[in-house]
Amino acid sequence: MELRQSLFWDVDPKNVDLEKNAEYVIERVLDFGHDEEVRWLRNFYDNALLKKVVLKSRSLRPETKNLWTLLLQKI
Repeated sequence: MELRQSLFWDVDPKNVDLEKNAEYVIERVLDFGHDEEVRWLRNFYDNALLKKVVLKSRSLRPETKNLWTLLLQKI
C-alpha cells in the first residue's frame, strides 16, 4: 500500500520503512487512517505487535488508545 502524504505529514512517505518504523506507521494509521488503511494495517502486521504498540504508545490520542485496547482484547 502506498502511504498518504497527509497521513505522514512530517516525513516523506516514500522514505518510511514499514518494518523499521512499524510503531510509527501503526500509531499514525490507527489515529488518522481511513478504513482501508486500517484494514491493510491489520493484514500487514500481526496482532501481537499491534497490541504491544497500542499498550505502550504515548502518542496515540486517548480515545484511539481506548478503542483499540478494547478491540484488540477480543483477538
